Amino acid sequence: MKTLVIVAHPNIEGSSWNKSWVKELQKHDDITIHELYKSYPDENIDVSKEQQLIESHDRIIFQFPLYWYSTPSLLKKWFDSVLQYGWAFGPDGTKTAGKEIGVAISTFGTAESYQANGFNRFTLQEILRPIEALAHFISASYLPHFSLNDTTDVTEERLVKSSLDYVQHIKTVKPFVVK
Repeated sequence: MKTLVIVAHPNIEGSSWNKSWVKELQKHDDITIHELYKSYPDENIDVSKEQQLIESHDRIIFQFPLYWYSTPSLLKKWFDSVLQYGWAFGPDGTKTAGKEIGVAISTFGTAESYQANGFNRFTLQEILRPIEALAHFISASYLPHFSLNDTTDVTEERLVKSSLDYVQHIKTVKPFVVK
């Protein structure tokens, strides 16, 4: 299975976690890494190039830090620009049908803060519902997310474990079964 990881971090060089994840992913030939902010510093997205990338991969993982309970702005723009009517959805929009879509997300808050009774009042699964809905809308399967919480707690041991766990997740995760 060919996997595309679309990394959307506005300052990846300043991110211990996302940078560590990318470094580990680069060791695997069956994983393609595509960094949006490096590819499009001017935010002028090459839609045709992006669509070709999607078409040539079976599994697409969107990797990003949680920004105001959402994605960084360039990833939202990417969704709006790339997933077009007649390509990803609509009568002739079949190019994403059967793909698998997942999320790898890092958060500043602790795991406990992303609970119904926690500080943020919502679980990460609830916060990520728009991407799950997007996957459904474009006839893709949605994968359980991978997350790392409390990104202020940076240790070398935790960086290594998280990076290895992330690769394992990408290679073994199965889509949610819709009942």
